[in-house]
Amino acid sequence: MNRILSKDFLSGLMFIGFGLIALYFGQKLALGTPVRMGPGYVPRMLALIMMGLGLLICVVALVAGAEPVEKPKWKPITLVTIGIVCFALLFERAGLLPALIVLILIASLAGEEFKLTEVLGNMVVLAAVCTLVFKVGLGMNISIIRGVW
Repeated sequence: MNRILSKDFLSGLMFIGFGLIALYFGQKLALGTPVRMGPGYVPRMLALIMMGLGLLICVVALVAGAEPVEKPKWKPITLVTIGIVCFALLFERAGLLPALIVLILIASLAGEEFKLTEVLGNMVVLAAVCTLVFKVGLGMNISIIRGVW
């Protein structure tokens, strides 16, 4: 097994990459001191911690070995992405309820099993919970069904 193409090693590299990106975008922020922290202090420390953890994960993966990376499953990746894009496009034009229904339907098609009764149950429960949380509980100014509520 190639240890460099293991899940752990590649995830460690991802941590290091995200840390480097955070350092790059936060380089112009004033650092300050631990007593008088500037706006760049916490992001820089978090980036350094992330890079340290990534390095540790990479070293452990090289020493101990890990699972090899699987081939990507394109059907779930594609369908979930399409569902999110459809949700974003429908949310403002049609409202929360139609956008949720389309998202749940498309994302459900990505799975190995598709049971219509379970999908319909998910639609009903998630629509009720999202309506209660966002419209009633938080009082957000969103339309549940455009032009109706």
